[in-house]
Amino acid sequence: MPKTLFQTVRREYLKFHLRLNPQQSLFFGFFMYMVLGWIFLSLPFSQKIPTDFIDTLFTSTSALSTTGLATVSTFDNYTFFGQFIILTLIQIGGIGYMTLTTYILLSTTKQITHWHKKILYNEFTMPKEFKIQDFLKSVIVFTFTVEIIGAILFYFAFRPIHSDTFFTVWTSIFHSVSSFCTAGFSLYNTSFEAYATNTFLNGIVLFLTISGGLGFIVVTDIWYYFSKKSNSISFTTKMITLSFFGVLLIATAITFFGESTIQHYPVFERLEIATFQTVNAISTAGYNSIPLSNLTLGVLLTIIFLMYVGAAPSSTGGGMKITTLTAVIAIVKSKVRNQAKVTYLGKKIPADRLEMAVSTFIFYTAILFFSVFLLSFTENQSLEKLLFEATSAIGTVGLSMGITGSLSVWGKIILISIMFIGRVGVITFGLAILAKKQHKKIDNETDLAV
Repeated sequence: MPKTLFQTVRREYLKFHLRLNPQQSLFFGFFMYMVLGWIFLSLPFSQKIPTDFIDTLFTSTSALSTTGLATVSTFDNYTFFGQFIILTLIQIGGIGYMTLTTYILLSTTKQITHWHKKILYNEFTMPKEFKIQDFLKSVIVFTFTVEIIGAILFYFAFRPIHSDTFFTVWTSIFHSVSSFCTAGFSLYNTSFEAYATNTFLNGIVLFLTISGGLGFIVVTDIWYYFSKKSNSISFTTKMITLSFFGVLLIATAITFFGESTIQHYPVFERLEIATFQTVNAISTAGYNSIPLSNLTLGVLLTIIFLMYVGAAPSSTGGGMKITTLTAVIAIVKSKVRNQAKVTYLGKKIPADRLEMAVSTFIFYTAILFFSVFLLSFTENQSLEKLLFEATSAIGTVGLSMGITGSLSVWGKIILISIMFIGRVGVITFGLAILAKKQHKKIDNETDLAV
């Protein structure tokens, strides 16, 4: 009887999933993992001290979305089992909930279904010349290779600091996965503020967060190049790396010269702090080595802009995506120069990519504005703090000016919602909620002045 019941439930579940479009499948899949994480974190043996259900739901959503915002302390409120659940959610959110299962299916059966392909192509934005099998392999191999290397390096960095061997191993694994998945969760209540000038530790974090933030497109492309599957680095990779490091360089210079709270440090340490903070903003990793509540307004706006833009597409990072910014800039440049084609680095950008970029830019900005608008009614905080918190949430960054724990229940619900939207993607969210099947072709078109 139980076997028959299980088969019936499984059959009905598969029927339900097959009725969904790819965007709805992604939405539903991440939602189910969020709920499961919430249930597991609510168990008594997951908590050191009783934690409110809204804070547990916030933690589950923040971990799965690889955000890192926290209303309670990860170390003080959750047991080892609870911390393990958080780390599992981070890993699932970082590489995508379909990625590992599809890779296992591909490894055992040597093929994947059309349904799996549709979902993966919606979860990851990848060039048309990429094979899904090669891309999945690069995601899995690169992820676990980098995380293992990171954990080993963290162990040697933390060993002189902690006397407890088990905690040293656990904190090394935890921060390696959290860093690569750009989650920003830490077992230290003040993030990396105590290690602001620890060059070895900072270097490990930067290595991991940049590896995750640059994305799997870049990794797969480089793998293609060195394995002789392609003769050159693709335009997409060049676009990502040039834009990512260009924005990062400018932001680091602004922080280095403009932040008054770090001017008393020696030049190298000031550069180290400035680089650490800007990398963790644009890669959406969310660690901080200095308190953010006292930043000068200009640097604060710079950090907000980096969180708003975010990392590369098909990466562990969030945000609007660096390629969306470059596409929008390319559109503006072509219009002010009265050019018929929209180009970047001398290459024409396809119309469908431009449409996607503009749609993402508008929808993303609208959700951010609306969330700040709602927070202004639920919270008694300054505008810059609300904007910082909301940008961090929808960008799945995790940086905070210290107001997350004091948010009202409604404020936490707003952030939970936009963290989830930020993880599934604003376009995926819109298509999952609003998209309808096309029953007929629309022939009537009209010009729209914009």
